[in-house]
Amino acid sequence: MKKILSLLMVLVLLVSLTALLSGCGSKEALVLNVYNWGEYISDGSEGSLDTIKAFEAWYKDTYGTKLTVNYDTYASNEDMFAKLSAGAVSYDVVIPSDYMIARMAEAGMLLPLNYDNIPNYKYIDEGFRGLNYDPDNLYTVPYTYGVIGVIYNANVVDKADAEGWDLMWNEKYAGNIIQYNNSRDAFATAQYKLGLDVNSTSKEDWDAAFDELKAQAPLVKSYVMDEIFNMMESGEAAIGSYYAGDYFTMLDSQADTVDLQFYYPEQTNYFVDAMCIPSCCQNKELAEIFINYMLSEEPAIANAEYIYYASPNSLVYNSEEYMDEIGEEAYEVLYANLDQFNENYNAYAYRNMEPDMLDYLNTLWENLKIG
Repeated sequence: MKKILSLLMVLVLLVSLTALLSGCGSKEALVLNVYNWGEYISDGSEGSLDTIKAFEAWYKDTYGTKLTVNYDTYASNEDMFAKLSAGAVSYDVVIPSDYMIARMAEAGMLLPLNYDNIPNYKYIDEGFRGLNYDPDNLYTVPYTYGVIGVIYNANVVDKADAEGWDLMWNEKYAGNIIQYNNSRDAFATAQYKLGLDVNSTSKEDWDAAFDELKAQAPLVKSYVMDEIFNMMESGEAAIGSYYAGDYFTMLDSQADTVDLQFYYPEQTNYFVDAMCIPSCCQNKELAEIFINYMLSEEPAIANAEYIYYASPNSLVYNSEEYMDEIGEEAYEVLYANLDQFNENYNAYAYRNMEPDMLDYLNTLWENLKIG
């Protein structure tokens, strides 16, 4: 019996020693879950930097630990909010738009940032700090910004018609017009057209915008989000509203029979998309390290070049390499109002809506889509 017990003790010691030896010099692999818009990061295609793989490699070199980034995408702020609020998923970093950030903060869905872990925040232009969606700079680091405009195919649309928001209601182009497939952006096109406040608390204002969208509906080919790229590039649609940066992406891929043009209506949406940490985050410090990395020069420039959105990062907009890469025309369009961004943003940007108004908007949107 003693021999058996002695043998068992030896086996236990050997197993323990093996475990200790195998653990020496190694660390458990980490996982970071990132949730972002589609087509919204440099992904290694066409010779670009693969930002996610670059971060994984940088982290291994810096900390000696293997890291895997799970990177998922969404098509709209509303889709992202619905998925996170349902509690069925867990992400460490999300990149929503301003008004949705305010809504998430109010709902307790965001964690305050420790800026000691994000020293590269110093490169964010002062004009992009303290905005209404995060007035005390508790939750966000701006990723991109921009202005919404109208894109049209000059081989189909008369240049004389390409003015303001009226083009998207022009009956001459029935069946060639596409509209946003989310309530806030779609209603905003009607509100800007009518000169209404996109943050109005008046149901009459929202009813007026609804009537405008209802009048537009017979002219609309499709309600879309990311599908706009293929539809405009191929000539399947001739008129649509989208973000200035995406216009240049479409321009690079347009068919030979398509001649895409772009303009800003007088009243339009100014927006900021920012990096945040949701309350479901599993590793907050790692998430902050990722955010800080995204603000460093190489990935910040690579992302801005790839997605063609304007950057609030001074390392980007002051870079001659970046300006040369995107071209003078794109630079002038994207950064036309950099010095006045704060003023224009305060005048035209979406703000978080009170629950009763949000419910009213959602009801109107459902009624519009039902027809």
